[in-house]
Amino acid sequence: MAAMNSIEDVERLLAGQDYVCDRALSTVIFLALRLGRPVFLEGEAGVGKTEIAKALAASLGRRLIRLQCYEGLDASSAVYEWNFAEQMIAIRAAEASGGVERESLTKELFTQEFLIERPLLQAMRPQEGGAPVLLIDELDRTDEPFEAFLLEALSDFQVTIPELGTIAAPEPPIVVLTSNRTREVHDALKRRCLYHWVDYPTFEREIEILQARAPEAAESLSREVVAFVQQLRTEDLFKKPGVAETIDWAKCLLALDVISLSPEVIADTLGAILKYQDDIAKLQGSEAKRILDEAKASLEPA
Repeated sequence: MAAMNSIEDVERLLAGQDYVCDRALSTVIFLALRLGRPVFLEGEAGVGKTEIAKALAASLGRRLIRLQCYEGLDASSAVYEWNFAEQMIAIRAAEASGGVERESLTKELFTQEFLIERPLLQAMRPQEGGAPVLLIDELDRTDEPFEAFLLEALSDFQVTIPELGTIAAPEPPIVVLTSNRTREVHDALKRRCLYHWVDYPTFEREIEILQARAPEAAESLSREVVAFVQQLRTEDLFKKPGVAETIDWAKCLLALDVISLSPEVIADTLGAILKYQDDIAKLQGSEAKRILDEAKASLEPA
């Protein structure tokens, strides 16, 4: 299993998973691993927050367990559920055979056999290869009661199931929380974590990312793609394209055998980088050409 004994190890091992990591983020990940603290990653959608957890798990040879957050998520859905269908089958089988005491049957119904483990409980279990990476994705989609529950769970790394008792993690999982900042997450939860804002990358770093994720793209096309997307982010858009869209767009252009950007090509492939019709409408006509001209001008030597 790979070890991350230095900040340089973090950068090197994540690069081995095609994740280009800057020094500040590498430092946060290194400290989180060394100190056993959760990492809280905040930033716009599509800048690579989720990918960090995936790359970290792959680098360490650990299992990745993902809890995808959504509005209305509660503790029971995140921890465990009882398999009611299997319990009903067991009840009918017991009734058919006869002679089973109600108290004995009740005990048998609430055992590990009928337990459906959800992500938080899975993360508390021993895993082959070491503690898993627990990704709690898009925490800002949940509400404050779930945050309060999560704060308690991450404080002790244990959960309680009334019928079975308390289950504690023999080794705390590596926890990565992400937020798109659609709302503010409570300070109490943030204080338990090491915080990092994942921003849009610089031109040079985005070129590195694109070369790692779409190495078959020619350097000239990669530079045009990144320059255009970076220029597009300066426009007044409802949803600015993230790094994920840059990569997707480059792959679409490669599939179309495009060797250089043109207004026509951009118009045909806008759906790869913009996801709202109002934003797409703004780039119709001469706007795409204007942005492309500005992007190409930025590539010219000063």
